[in-house]
Amino acid sequence: MAIIMAILSGFALTVVAPWLCRLARGATGWIIALQPVGLAFYFASQLHPIAAGGVIALSYPWVPGLGIALSFYVDGLSLLFALLISGIGALVVIYAGGYLGEHPQAGRFYALILMFMASMLGLVLAGNVITMFVFWELTSLSSFLLIGFDHQREAARAAALQALLVTGAGGLALLAGLLLLGQAGGSLELSTLLNEGRAIQSHPLYLSILLLILVGAFTKSAQVPFHFWLPGAMEAPTPVSAYLHSATMVKAGVYLLARLSPVLGGSEAWHYLVTGAGTATMLLGAAVALWQTDLKRILAYSTVSTLGALVLLLGMDTVLSVKAAMLFLLVHALYKGALFLIAGAVDHETGTREVTRLGRLARAMPVTAVAAGLAALSMAGLPPMLGFINKELLYEAKLQAPRASVLVTSAGVLANMFLVAVAGIVGFAPFFGRRADPPRMPHEAPLAMLVGPAVLAGLGLVCGLFPDAASIVVSAAAGAVRAEVTAVELKLWHGINPVLGLSLLTVAAGVGLYAARGFLRRAGSIGDAIGRWGPRRWYSLLLASLNGLARVQTRLLQSGYLRRYLMVIVLTTVALVGSTLLLRGGLTEPVPSLLDARFYEWTIAALILLATLMAVLSPSRLAAAAALSVIGYGVALLYMLFSAPDLAMTQFAVETLTVILFVLVVYRLPRFASLSSRRARLRDAAIALLAGGLMTALVLTAMTLPRDLHLATYFAENSLLLAKGRNVVNAILVDFRALDTLGEITVLAVAGIGIYALLRLRLEEPADSGSSQPEEEV
Repeated sequence: MAIIMAILSGFALTVVAPWLCRLARGATGWIIALQPVGLAFYFASQLHPIAAGGVIALSYPWVPGLGIALSFYVDGLSLLFALLISGIGALVVIYAGGYLGEHPQAGRFYALILMFMASMLGLVLAGNVITMFVFWELTSLSSFLLIGFDHQREAARAAALQALLVTGAGGLALLAGLLLLGQAGGSLELSTLLNEGRAIQSHPLYLSILLLILVGAFTKSAQVPFHFWLPGAMEAPTPVSAYLHSATMVKAGVYLLARLSPVLGGSEAWHYLVTGAGTATMLLGAAVALWQTDLKRILAYSTVSTLGALVLLLGMDTVLSVKAAMLFLLVHALYKGALFLIAGAVDHETGTREVTRLGRLARAMPVTAVAAGLAALSMAGLPPMLGFINKELLYEAKLQAPRASVLVTSAGVLANMFLVAVAGIVGFAPFFGRRADPPRMPHEAPLAMLVGPAVLAGLGLVCGLFPDAASIVVSAAAGAVRAEVTAVELKLWHGINPVLGLSLLTVAAGVGLYAARGFLRRAGSIGDAIGRWGPRRWYSLLLASLNGLARVQTRLLQSGYLRRYLMVIVLTTVALVGSTLLLRGGLTEPVPSLLDARFYEWTIAALILLATLMAVLSPSRLAAAAALSVIGYGVALLYMLFSAPDLAMTQFAVETLTVILFVLVVYRLPRFASLSSRRARLRDAAIALLAGGLMTALVLTAMTLPRDLHLATYFAENSLLLAKGRNVVNAILVDFRALDTLGEITVLAVAGIGIYALLRLRLEEPADSGSSQPEEEV
């Protein structure tokens, strides 16, 4: 129950947040942060029992007929994510209070960030794959609203739409993959699927399942070629970037891969697809980051690289790689969350995020500078930070890769060289680099904006000096991914070995790239070439083509004229149903002989046809209404002749009421005006004849089919027994089809109200009686 309350409390606070913001104003962030702080302490209290191999599993029926339950499954992996979501969420909410200040939409921001937090918790704690997908889509929806928070700006709206379209398309693929996974595994519950890995991998649907789920994971975690949406999402406010795009949402795809690796991992397809995408993303993100000048875009591309490295490690699927991935999740959340918040503080106090306009800020912003330095050291993998331990473990895992270890290690070293330079650009240059001239005189950020960076950067230092604290969390998470007890021993010093040599090479080359950054930027940006010809350009072309197609079909199908809509509907129905009748042999059965009809039946039919022609051709509305009444009464006579007096009486009553209403209405309408051309009337007549011919064919076809009297027998036997009525038709209308009858009565009532409103309407004469008629025929 505590797990459900942890999630529901976030959604409940979402409703309260705007009201609380109006009441508490500047203190809102501190007050709201109490909720995620409480959740962090609760999840931390579950660490030791879960690290010992325990699991919390809860399940409540939701849609039992489809095998869908509101299930929750908490092990070491979900606990690691829950701690990051709640802990960093509390710091971001506090930070937002200082960042937004007296922003008029601050209440909306708090509501959206809490909605996202609750959705993300639901995603990582879900124990049913459909439940997980529901929360997955809620994170996409809430992130769309957060990225487009400054919705007055076109760039923010476009970035939000881009993120939603890319991740939403991946979500559709993921849903298909999860449904197929449930079919192959015989259950939608994670606790069952995690034990069915061999059976699922031997299933014929395995490759389809894998591809669909990978598309969902890759779009969410910004893997090549879907990576372009993440840098674009930097249009969001900095607290959103720090929370969603460094520590939580972008790692949802990584979580999905880690969660399902016991089920889908270990195969050749898994290895080559996952490691290939991870390696390409890792290298591309690191390289492009070096050429950026906006602090948030630099951090965004470096996050893309990190996500690629995480995916690469999970694709290797070894004990060491899983350990390294779980530690990297923690390390990256600490240093990247801090650096994003620092970028926001610098922008907030100087008025710019351009690194070329920033320098020597350490004296004006000393606390921010210290936090930035610590976070940058962890990102560069220098001792005594936790990032150094992580980099050592990364290189060790890559050196022991089961396939192409030299290639994988070389790619990792090259990417880390770029990231060392990036760490210097974002954590050192703005505070200790060459003096620059920012738009505003810099000064230290308010306390609310310092707590988050200081705590996150400080944790990176403390956990580096005392790594046993991180070992417990990482061991529990790695054990959950490996589906076996996995001990992780973290040390700051491993002695002199090849891994240390690779670390020194990485740092030396990274410092060289940092020193040559100006020359590299002047020489040209790899990011510009990718922007011109890469996936972002493809997305723009595809979206433009889709919008162009929408405009064309709108002009054709959404003209705004009822006549055209009816023509399209009728002709489409005639084409589809008529072709089905012809191609599927619907008209091959002999139709009943028309010669069996009696004289008076022919007379009534002829009368109905003549009245129809009169209603269509009459120049008088009153005459047309009278002709319609003849049609109705003729149908009532047919009911009587074929032993349905109750239907005939109903038809008489309806026709009488209809004629009266028609007369009352048409009496106040202007005279007929012929606005349609002869050609248009001939066209309409042809369409009407086609529709009538189709209905005639359907009726004749229905008459050739054998009658199934089971339903008629049921009504005859149960009308008195169940409905207490001897009139079977009335019992059907009033009891067996009561809702249908209620709907018909409602339609009549609405029509009556409309007619009454028309009768009471008093139109004034137009000032210009000589206005021209509209061009569209009516």
